[in-house]
Amino acid sequence: MLTSKQRAYLRGIASTYETIFQIGKGGINEAMIKDIGEALRKRELIKLRVLENSGYTAREAAEETAAATESEVVQVIGSKFVLFRRNPKEPVIENIPKANK
Repeated sequence: MLTSKQRAYLRGIASTYETIFQIGKGGINEAMIKDIGEALRKRELIKLRVLENSGYTAREAAEETAAATESEVVQVIGSKFVLFRRNPKEPVIENIPKANK
């Protein structure tokens, strides 16, 4: 679970990222989940976009994709959303604020 500080930090990084996946009328399928999972493994933080003809809202697509890829929704804005999943073996993003327990 991300804290608000961690989420804010990741939002700042993601603001410069390009959208690398689009969810269209084909919806969210196994092949797409596999590709998104692989991208999360390599990058940890990715931005996706929901097209108008998909039948999903950005929030619905974000939550379904996050559940299927075991990632976390960082942000949903308009038709775009950002997902994050830490790679424990080879972390890509450094200096993420620590969670206070």
